[in-house]
Amino acid sequence: MLWTANTEQYQLPEIQTVDELLARIKDNQPIAASILYCVAAIEEGILYLNGSPQNTFHPAVVEYARQKGGLLAGSDFKSGQTRFKTVMSDFLIGAGLRLASVVSYNHLGNNDGKNLSEDKCFQSKKISKGGVLDDAIKSNTILYPKGKESIDHEVVIKYIPFVGDSKRALDEYSS
Repeated sequence: MLWTANTEQYQLPEIQTVDELLARIKDNQPIAASILYCVAAIEEGILYLNGSPQNTFHPAVVEYARQKGGLLAGSDFKSGQTRFKTVMSDFLIGAGLRLASVVSYNHLGNNDGKNLSEDKCFQSKKISKGGVLDDAIKSNTILYPKGKESIDHEVVIKYIPFVGDSKRALDEYSS
């Protein structure tokens, strides 16, 4: 099963136990659609490949997959601006440039943009976009010694209906 839906609301706290997970489903309590599809894939014995940036793999979901022999993969295809940020930050840091700030601006006009104008959905996206910088920074302890690993990082996503299905992004890297 390939999950490529829009970014969902970031849900905390995470579901910790399989019993809690199954009880929430049985009692029809609010739960992310991606989690419901993931549990269905586990129960059907098929691979669940998560192509969207959200926290589908709560500890309970991972444990349920382990118990049932389910196969889980993916956390975000990072097919657009986030992929570019991954490549650029790795390239710049690998070239010996110590990034001090990265600011990303995104204009989206379709349902993805409308969905991400909701703060809880935006938080999931912001976390996935921030994580790519963390990996590049951790890979270079010369430029980023212990205690000096943080940089200014801001992500701005605006819903602009005129843009339609086009996605426009600008990254500003400061060193």
